Amino acid sequence: MTPSYLSDIIALLVAAVIFVPLAQALRLGAVPGFLIAGLAVGPYGFGLISNISDISHLAEIGVVFLLFVIGIELKPSLLWQMRRLVFGLGSLQILLTAALIGSVAYFLFDIPSHAAILIGPALALSSTAFVIQLIADQKLINSGYGRSSIAVLLMQDLAVVPLLALVPLLSGPEIKVDDDIWLTLIKSVSIVALVVFVGRYLLHPLLHRVAMSGSREVFTASAVLIVMGTALATEHAGLSMAMGAFLAGMLISDSFYRHQVIAEIEPFRGLLLGMFFMSMGMSLNIGLLLDKPFLSLGLLGLLLLVKMLVLLPICLLFGLKTRISLAVALILAQSGEFSLVLFSLANKSGLLSTALFQQLLLVVLLSMLATPLLARKAEKLARSHHGERHEPEAITEAPIVLAGFGRVGCNVGEILTRSGKSFVALDADPGIVKRERANGHPVYFGDVRKPEVLKSAGASNAQIIIVTINDPQATEDIIAALRQTYPKKHIYARGHGLPQCQALSDLGANGVVSENLEASLELARMALADMGVSDAILLDTIDKFRQNYQSRVKRTRLNEL
Repeated sequence: MTPSYLSDIIALLVAAVIFVPLAQALRLGAVPGFLIAGLAVGPYGFGLISNISDISHLAEIGVVFLLFVIGIELKPSLLWQMRRLVFGLGSLQILLTAALIGSVAYFLFDIPSHAAILIGPALALSSTAFVIQLIADQKLINSGYGRSSIAVLLMQDLAVVPLLALVPLLSGPEIKVDDDIWLTLIKSVSIVALVVFVGRYLLHPLLHRVAMSGSREVFTASAVLIVMGTALATEHAGLSMAMGAFLAGMLISDSFYRHQVIAEIEPFRGLLLGMFFMSMGMSLNIGLLLDKPFLSLGLLGLLLLVKMLVLLPICLLFGLKTRISLAVALILAQSGEFSLVLFSLANKSGLLSTALFQQLLLVVLLSMLATPLLARKAEKLARSHHGERHEPEAITEAPIVLAGFGRVGCNVGEILTRSGKSFVALDADPGIVKRERANGHPVYFGDVRKPEVLKSAGASNAQIIIVTINDPQATEDIIAALRQTYPKKHIYARGHGLPQCQALSDLGANGVVSENLEASLELARMALADMGVSDAILLDTIDKFRQNYQSRVKRTRLNEL
C-alpha cells in the first residue's frame, strides 16, 4: 500500500511542474505558479491533498533557508550602513500602516477593537520571501530600490516577535505581568548571545575542520545543521526561526566558506520555499472569492492603496528619488507569510472568527498574486532612474573570477594585483585558501565544479572568468557549463597539451593556454640565446610558433563552423 505522504509529494511535484512553467510563460513569475499549483491540489481545488498542516510545517523551513542566504549576502557592515533605513523608514512604515489599517478595520468594517489592533500591524507586513525572491530575480538587490525594500522587510521581520507575543495578550480578558516575563526575556537574550558567540568564535574553525576532511556530504550536512540548529535555538529563545537563520547567515557572511555554504543550501532553499508557497495556495478558499468577488477585490484594492499611500511619502521623506520611492511602494504593497502565521494563531485562540480569518487569508493571498504585476512596474521605475544604472545589479565581488588558485591561479592573481585589477578566487583546498588569505588574497573555499558556487562568487556579473584548476576533465565540464549558462561571457582556461586545448576551445573557451607551451618557449629561447641567436630572430621565431600553436587550437572549431 502506497504511503499517503508519498502520494502528496507526487501530487505537489506534478502540480509544480505544470503550473510554474505556465506562470513563467505568462510572465507572472514562479511564485504565483506555486500558489496556483497549491490551490489546484488543495481542498479548495481538486482535493488531492487534504492534510495541509503537515506540509505547512515542513514548508516553513523554506523561509528559514531563504533568510539564512539573505543573511550571508547582507554583511553586518552593510546592515550598519542601512541602519537609518531599517530603523527609521521601516519603523515608520509599520507604525503608520498599522494605525491606518487598524482604524479602517475598526471604524469602517466594525471589527472588534482587539482584532483590529492585530489586523493593522499584521497586514502592514509584506512578504519577505516573495519580495526578496523577486528583487533577486531582477538583479537589483544592491540598488537603492533593493536596499530600501530590504531595509523595510528587515524591520518588519523584527516586528514579528512582539506581534506573536501580542496574540495571546489580545485573546484573553486577563493580562498578567509577573516575574516570568523577565525570566523569559533573560532567557531569550542569553540564547541569542550564545548563538552570536558560537557563530563568531567557533563556526569558522568548525567549517575548516569539515572542509579538511574532504567529504562533500559532511560539508552539506554541516551547512544544513548550522541553519536548522540556529533556527531551533532562537525559537527556544522566543524569537522566530527565520530571524535565527538570518542571524546565522550574517555571522557566516565574512567567512571564506560563504560561497560553498550558499551552494550547499541553495537546493534545499529552492525546493522548500516552493513548497511553502504551495502550502499557502492550498489554504486559499476560492469559493469565498466566487461568492463575494466585489468585496474581496475591493478589500484587495484598499489594502494595496493604503500601503502605497503610506510608503510613498515616507520614502520621499528619507531622501529617495520619486521613481525609487514609487518602486518601493509598489513592491511592498502586498501582505505576506507572517500575516498568515499571525492570523492563523489569532483564529486558533479565538481572536478572529473563522469567517473573518478566511476573508483575511483570501485578501493576503490575492495581494501576493497581484505582486508580480506590481513588481514589473517597480523594476521599470527603478531601472529608468539614472542613478540606478551605475549601481551593481547583484552581489558581485569583482569583475574577474578565478576558478582555482593553485600554482597557475596564484600567478595569475599576482599579475592582476600588480595591474590594479580586483578579482575573486575559489579553490577547493582549505589549506590553500587559509594560506593565501593570510597573504591578503581574496580567496574563498568552494568547489568550482558546482555552478552555484561560481554564481555565488559573482560569475553572473563578472566580466571575465579564468579556469586554472589542475583537472582536465573537470575543466572541460566547467567550461561547457559556463558557456551554456553565460553565452556571452569571456572565458579563459588552462589546458594540458594540444588535444585538450582544442577540446576546451570547441567547448566555448575564448582563449586556452597550454601549461607546457610557455615553459617550452622559454627553454628554447634561453638555449638559442646562449648559442648567439639575435633577439630579433628569437622574438620572431617564438611569436610565429605561438601563433601557429593557437591557430591549431582553434582549427577544429573553425572547421566545424
